[in-house]
Amino acid sequence: MRTRTIGDVTVGAIGLGAMPLSIEGRPDEAQAVATVHAALEAGVTLIDTADAYHQPGPHEVGHNEELVARALASYGGDTSDVLVATKGGHLRPDASSPSWARDGRPEHLKEAAKASARRLGVEAIGLYQFHRPDPDVPYADSVGALAELLDEGVIRMAGISNADVDQIREASDVLGGRLASVQNQYSPAFRSSEVELVLCDELGVAFLPWSPLGGITDAGELGSRHQAFAEVAAARGVSPQVVTLAWELAKSDVVVPIPGSRRPLTILDSATAADLKLQADEIERLDRA
Repeated sequence: MRTRTIGDVTVGAIGLGAMPLSIEGRPDEAQAVATVHAALEAGVTLIDTADAYHQPGPHEVGHNEELVARALASYGGDTSDVLVATKGGHLRPDASSPSWARDGRPEHLKEAAKASARRLGVEAIGLYQFHRPDPDVPYADSVGALAELLDEGVIRMAGISNADVDQIREASDVLGGRLASVQNQYSPAFRSSEVELVLCDELGVAFLPWSPLGGITDAGELGSRHQAFAEVAAARGVSPQVVTLAWELAKSDVVVPIPGSRRPLTILDSATAADLKLQADEIERLDRA
């Protein structure tokens, strides 16, 4: 598998978005753990999670982090090279209010990071990302909390998510050049983050596309929704999903897609994209689609 770099850590070019293993419609734990193990067997060394990846209810907070921790602990092989990325600042407060909420207060982020570290069973979180800007809190204040977490050794690397170009530049400044990653939505159906991707390439910051296949409900329909991707896939003898991930990897060496998966079969398929190199004419065709 091709590799990429996040900060000073080398990871496989395809990561695993673990969110589908914990939200509504999630599989049972045996299947969820098997999915994580399959990813590891395929050479995936980046696992993306968040304290907010759970079903509504306070008792569920951190479900995905704890699941990932159990899956890693039960894996029979070496996991020393696995980078777990988690996020804070986006939450479902209680069962009576199941919609997403935001809390970018520095005191919340610092406490949330420490709680995430406990759930993950680590002394320091490999990569901690501010999940989503809070309109009620100055962005520099929220990112400043990440700088403090870095200085305190609670986290090893800091990133941001759902950020625009101005916020990326501001975060880089606040962190003193220590911004390691930007996690934004990007897929054939959602290309408006292209400008952020280009900026990350210029800055040498990892760009982690979330929902790189179009989202949980649409990933399976990708081929029927995007004909060019289906046609290139047929010619290459692979799935449209693999072509999509390979197309995203071709955008820049800073790109590390994190497709979500509920089953071992789908992450095993996605992981093969790291070894598929598209030709220039194929990339141009997909860019135009």
